[in-house]
Order: sequence, then C-alpha cells, then structure tokens
Amino acid sequence: MKVAATAEQKRILVVEDEAEIAALVAYQLARQGYRVETALTGTVALDAIHRDLPDLIVLDRMLPGISGDDVLRSLKSDSATRGIPVLLLTAKREQEERITGLELGADDYVTKPFSVRELVLRVDAILRRARGELKPIAGGGRILQAGKLRLDVGAHAVTLRGKSIDLTPTEFRLLRTLLERRGRTQSRRQLLAEAWSVDSQVADRIHTRTVDMHVRRLRGKLGSAGDWIETVRGFGYRFRTAGRR
Repeated sequence: MKVAATAEQKRILVVEDEAEIAALVAYQLARQGYRVETALTGTVALDAIHRDLPDLIVLDRMLPGISGDDVLRSLKSDSATRGIPVLLLTAKREQEERITGLELGADDYVTKPFSVRELVLRVDAILRRARGELKPIAGGGRILQAGKLRLDVGAHAVTLRGKSIDLTPTEFRLLRTLLERRGRTQSRRQLLAEAWSVDSQVADRIHTRTVDMHVRRLRGKLGSAGDWIETVRGFGYRFRTAGRR
C-alpha cells in the first residue's frame, strides 16, 4: 500500500505482518506529511528497500518467514542500506529480547501495544537527528580530539590513530555529545535529549537501556579507546579528560 505525496516528503517503509496495524501506522504517518509504503513480510520489505531506499523503516521483529531481526542484519551488513534509520516494533516483554534489536543496529524501539502518537513522535525525532537538526552544544567545535581519537563534526567522520571508524549516525551523535562535554557526567536522560534530540515528553518514556546499548556498541567499535567512556553508576556516562590511547 502506498500513500500518495510529493517528491520532497520523507519516505517511510512500515514492515508489519498485521495488516490493520500496518494500515493504522501508515495512516497516522501520512497525516504528518510522510510518504508511506507498507510491507507485510520481510521478503517484500527487502525488495521494496532495494528498489527505492526509504528515509526510515518501521520494522516489526516478529515477521513470518524472514524475521525482523534477519531483515535488520541484512540492512546493516550492506553499505547501501546501513545508514537507514530503523525503529523496531516488538511485542516481547523480556528486556534482553527487546534490546537485541538495538545491538543489531536499530535506532530505537516501541513495545506493543504502543501509542501511535508516541510512535509518530519517535519517528519525527529520529528523522530530525538524521537531518542534523540538533540543538547546539556549548563548547563544540569542528574538530574534537582526545589522544589519537579524532571526530570531524563537519565531515561526519571519526578516526582512531588515523584509521577510519564506521559509526552509525546515532553512535556518531552520542560520541560527539560525550566529547563536547568531556569530563562532565551526562545522565541518560540528558543523552536522550542531546544525542537523540528528543523532547522531555518522549525521553520520559524511552527506556534508559536504549542509551546503554548504544554506549556498549560504541565502546566496542572504539576498541581500547572505548575505555575513555566511563560509567557513572546510578547516573550516566562521562568521557574522561585524560588518556593517550
């Protein structure tokens, strides 16, 4: 199903095997001015994605045939689709199961049953981040550096000892926020507001494990330099000021 719209509008693919839910989500997103296409299976979704890359994907984890997790793995393993933001829909209650998608590279998740209003707000927030519509942070600069770790804000590039590090847009914004506020502890709520660019209404409903999972992935990609990101127990995270890694 497609909702007609102008070429300038952002295109969203909703992948959901329950047709009524897919139609409801598509309708609400279309009301906000998005171009929307739906797919009921992972196979149809992958065909649609490679035919015409969407600006964002709303992806159900529990799909018949190819699961949502497998779709996500396929997207993140392909350089052509790796950068497409993904919002997961999950009906699973167990925390570890819900965060598996974040570990695979999703930007956020909504647990069923969900508020369509909240889903739309999260889609808006993800796309604002993708467009770089972040609030300016005091002390920011075009080049942020800590030892051999170098972040070029304008080029959206990160290198460690001269070697490029492939970060997702969310990981890049998280690292940028921590670097710009190095030495100062940031609560998970602050990181949601700055790196995720969500307002307080949405931040209050996003589980803090969203931040924790992205920090874990970021540390892994930074290798030994990931130790510079310190956990401040009971509060949040801080990028150490010292270090020569």
